[in-house]
Amino acid sequence: MDHQTVVVRLLVAIVMSGTVGLERSLRNKPAGLRTHLLVGLGSALITLTSIYMGEEFRTPGGAVDPTRIAANIVVGLGFLGAGTIVHMGSSIHGLTTAASLWATGAIGLAVGCGFYSGAGVTWVAMLIALHLLDPLEREVVRPKSRR
Repeated sequence: MDHQTVVVRLLVAIVMSGTVGLERSLRNKPAGLRTHLLVGLGSALITLTSIYMGEEFRTPGGAVDPTRIAANIVVGLGFLGAGTIVHMGSSIHGLTTAASLWATGAIGLAVGCGFYSGAGVTWVAMLIALHLLDPLEREVVRPKSRR
């Protein structure tokens, strides 16, 4: 993989994960711009490193499985997201933040391996879900007596 590809993939991960984080910051959520940007960037770099290792350390007849590293990104993000969930009495806060961190990591993973179409569709869907669906959920889905 050439250096230009690496730089482009990391920059795309920064833009996509950063915009999701900016939306979270504008809503005063606990994980905002920096956290989401770092999750997406880190996931992309780990994916690129996994690909690089697969190419660099492949030996004739040897088995190299770069997907094992990617699988561990998912596990680590679950742990990170769990730290954002707070249980207060009968209500739970932070589930959307945990889910956005997990999905941002998935975007970084997709961008890192060059799956731009999947990352792009997920990115747009996340922004719609986080920004545009929030007012709809507040006004239509949740009963006013529960607010």
